[in-house]
Amino acid sequence: QEQLVESGGGLAQAGGSLRLSCAASGRTLSSSVLGWFRQAPGKERESVAAISASGGVPYTADSVKGRFTISRDNAKNTVYLQMMSLKPEDTAVYYCNALGYYTATHYLPGHYWGQGTPVTVSS
Repeated sequence: QEQLVESGGGLAQAGGSLRLSCAASGRTLSSSVLGWFRQAPGKERESVAAISASGGVPYTADSVKGRFTISRDNAKNTVYLQMMSLKPEDTAVYYCNALGYYTATHYLPGHYWGQGTPVTVSS
């Protein structure tokens, strides 16, 4: 069964760090573009970062560039989002996504979503 399961969200102080993980099951998902979106209360969903299975330059949103790093371990079918220098405006529910498409400046989601993991950054 193809699914995405996130973990690692929680509470952090401003300036702190968290690491999110997303395990992809199923051959199709585990070999696809994997990435992260987030949605803050009252705001639209926004793209955060994405990475392909074959490597290459990942996509990182301008709002998190220099603070967040996406990586993946293909042997574990897992994508990670290392979040550093967290800010209160990073507070959101973070969703893992598969089968999307990205360029250097845009990331469009695919049809598979994880259940979401909340991240709260206190000032």
